[in-house]
Amino acid sequence: MIFSLFRRRSRDAEHKVYCEIVAQARQPVFYTDFLVPDTIDGRFDLIVAHAVLYFRRMRNEGREVSEFTQNVFDLFFQDMDASLREMGVSDTRVPKKVKVMGEAFYGRADVYIPAIDNNDVDALAEAIGRNIYPESPEPVAQTRLAHYMLAAAKLLTGQSAEDLMTGKLTWPDPDTFKAIAV
Repeated sequence: MIFSLFRRRSRDAEHKVYCEIVAQARQPVFYTDFLVPDTIDGRFDLIVAHAVLYFRRMRNEGREVSEFTQNVFDLFFQDMDASLREMGVSDTRVPKKVKVMGEAFYGRADVYIPAIDNNDVDALAEAIGRNIYPESPEPVAQTRLAHYMLAAAKLLTGQSAEDLMTGKLTWPDPDTFKAIAV
């Protein structure tokens, strides 16, 4: 009986949420029609964008939700750690690279969230350009991705925290944003 206090509880729900975030970020349309670079950095940035949308929605929902989202966040960085190791990054370099990834996550969140909160397409598109398209700006794609992120934020806001904690995330169809006239 006392040993049950020390047993680690299943993280299935958190894992499902994380997998839903990653699955949405890996939609091929982002890498073809939105011109997100299909590189390690491009994929990381798109996962970060979707994770920021999810965490933004779940903020201020109370202690239980906060603990849940912290576990999702921890899974995200455990996955990044494992991915770096799979790519052959040395054990001594992994913590440094994960730290840089954490700083990148928070930096992006710090610019994306205010733009989303203010429904500011231009500011969001500019931030997306700096982060996702740093080598070759794609103004049209950046703006379309900003419209997509704003729509995703609205869609997530309309979903209950309970549903979002079970992995029932509904994202907008990115195909509907590839033809937005800008």
